[in-house]
Amino acid sequence: MFLHYFGLTDNPFSIAPNPDYLYMSPRHKEALAHLTFGLRESGGFVMLTGEVGTGKTTVSRKLLQQLPDSTQVAMILNPTLSAIELLATVCDELGIEYEHQQASLKYFTDKILNKLAANHAAGKNTVLMIDEAQHLLPEVLEQLRLLTNLETNREKLLKVVLIGQPELQQLLKRNELRQLAQRITARYHLLPLNSDEVKAYVGHRLSVAGGDVSIFSPATLRAMYRVTAGIPRVINLLCDRAMTLAFTQQQPTVKKHLLMAAASQILGDDVVEQRLKGQKTLTMAAVFCVTVVIGYWWGSL
Repeated sequence: MFLHYFGLTDNPFSIAPNPDYLYMSPRHKEALAHLTFGLRESGGFVMLTGEVGTGKTTVSRKLLQQLPDSTQVAMILNPTLSAIELLATVCDELGIEYEHQQASLKYFTDKILNKLAANHAAGKNTVLMIDEAQHLLPEVLEQLRLLTNLETNREKLLKVVLIGQPELQQLLKRNELRQLAQRITARYHLLPLNSDEVKAYVGHRLSVAGGDVSIFSPATLRAMYRVTAGIPRVINLLCDRAMTLAFTQQQPTVKKHLLMAAASQILGDDVVEQRLKGQKTLTMAAVFCVTVVIGYWWGSL
């Protein structure tokens, strides 16, 4: 709707995972480095956690792009499965043929272990990536751990990438999963973008679509960080709605009041008020601390 009005060639804030708009902030690059290092180690598991919308999928897709061509990847996007269902899904992903009437944990496990051994003999690595891993049942996680038992003198033949929300961290603290937790060779918790990164994120996506960050006023960008808490998915939603409002009102730039209107429509007035209030409280606390330090220093002279 607003593309021609702002001189854009494409919608820069679609929530569809278009790799052309991939923005790797320093935090995302650090997360990628941790996961890459973990997969190169001998252990069986690496883990990436973060709040909803912080860009975990972005990091995982970049990780897949960087894996060697000799890597076979099994991807599971819906982990709300029983142990036997998960093993069957792994077989499907790895192209393993099996007889449905013989389905059992041992049958699927043997099939997968044979495939891992065959891949290793052929010089291939095997990686299992599980998204939304916080939904995995403890018994399913234990079955995954058993799959990683197959190893050479130097490395595991199956490496597992667990991607999930912060609840995944709590899940792995359970006593019955302590053996699996000890096998995690790299873990990273992805935080939201900071204020400077929010501006860079918006500018990057606009530049890919043929525009620039000046479409949003400086005050709008500052308010965007406070209202979105630096979460990329929320930034996309608010930017898209605010640009639509600017087009509807024939405004040349997206002003702060348009962003706040978009935020109220998408997040709700109560959420917006809570976030702005929380930011104000943090600012006042910081000012108080600085005042105390200056007063102490002045008094010691």
